[in-house]
Amino acid sequence: MSVRTRADLAALPGYVPGRTVPGAVKLASNEVSLGPLPSVVAAIAEAAGQVNRYPDSGATAVVAELAARLGVRESQVSVGCGSVTLCQQLVQATCGESDVVVFPWRSFEAYPIITQVVGAQQVRVPLTAGHELDVEAIVAAVTPRTRLVFVCTPNNPTGTALTAEQLDRVVSAVPSDVLVVIDEAYREFVDDPAIPDGVEYAKASWAHGRDNVAVLRTFSKAYGLAGLRVGYLVASEEVTEVVRKVFVPFGVNAVAQAAAVASLRAQDELLERCREIVAERTRVREALLGMGFDVPPSQANFVWLPLGERTAEFNEHCMAHKVVVRAFAGDGARVTIGTAAENDQFLAAAADFPS
Repeated sequence: MSVRTRADLAALPGYVPGRTVPGAVKLASNEVSLGPLPSVVAAIAEAAGQVNRYPDSGATAVVAELAARLGVRESQVSVGCGSVTLCQQLVQATCGESDVVVFPWRSFEAYPIITQVVGAQQVRVPLTAGHELDVEAIVAAVTPRTRLVFVCTPNNPTGTALTAEQLDRVVSAVPSDVLVVIDEAYREFVDDPAIPDGVEYAKASWAHGRDNVAVLRTFSKAYGLAGLRVGYLVASEEVTEVVRKVFVPFGVNAVAQAAAVASLRAQDELLERCREIVAERTRVREALLGMGFDVPPSQANFVWLPLGERTAEFNEHCMAHKVVVRAFAGDGARVTIGTAAENDQFLAAAADFPS
């Protein structure tokens, strides 16, 4: 007799990570090409000598460092095994099987997966023709069954971001008992002053009685710790308290915690690297536009090529040129901004793609 499992999971697609191909330039996973700073590597090495002990399950040192830097109470910060785990905890904490999660699409591909895994319902809101989050459509999608709205800004995989006015439209229109989660995995790469800092926006919302605004960030991108999995949530105490009730104990290991604290203390140096990536992003986009590609403005560490039905062809073309990009069949290709040399190799491949 076969073990009985959930029938609805049979049709659930698995999360597809960016490919790694030996000998090829990997621009598929939005990683930072340069590794952690020397001070962070030293902290990792020191922590590695103590892994016979369980980690601090509450990640208190990371929480304290974040709270001090962000100007919030420690009780308003929760740390998890990457921001994707916190996404799942938020759905678990707010939704039952009849409740609905609203999110833009195409967006972070984990949203539909974690929503179905938890057992909640989902509504995908198509992007605009300009590859941006459709604010009015998101607002229209909210019903009495909605419990959570994910707003990915800058959006993955298109790189477009919401202005403060657009965020205001969502937050002001959504009922106060619906949680609006600003997913800011790429915040450190934003250079447009019209795009608000999500934590500062949330703090202002709380001050005006809107406690239903939360923010997600990660150490995987700008901080170069993708392999260690550390993310964090900034929210009202009511939200962080219930999120902690559904977490997996010891989910953030001791090495990851030490690396996160060391990274925060080297923040100025790390953010300088982000500025270099932003400059490369501008160079790559301008080069692609000059080749005739449609590339929406990006506020992340990647660019989006909405190639539609030619996506698979472009993906194979890049592979033939030893460049791995992230293809979303029928939609487009997301290309991480790497080092100048890596970007040049990609641009050479793109220039050779038949129009």
